[in-house]
Amino acid sequence: MEAKNDSAIIPDREFLAMLHAARKDDEAAKLQLIELFKGDIISLSRYIHLPQEDAVAEIVMELLEYIKDGGE
Repeated sequence: MEAKNDSAIIPDREFLAMLHAARKDDEAAKLQLIELFKGDIISLSRYIHLPQEDAVAEIVMELLEYIKDGGE
C-alpha cells in the first residue's frame, strides 16, 4: 500500500511570501519552510549514508543555503 502524501498544501502566494521573508532572514519563515518540507527531508535522509540526525541537518542546511542564494 502506498504511503499517504503528507505534504501540506498551501497557496502559491503564501509560499512565495514565506520564501521572500526567509530570504530576508525571517527566522519564523525559515522554520515554516522547514516544517513544510519536513516529510520530504526525513524521507530523503534515509538514502544518505550518515546517521539520520546528521543527514537531516545536512539537508536542512542545504535547503536554507539554496533559499538564501535565490535558487542559484
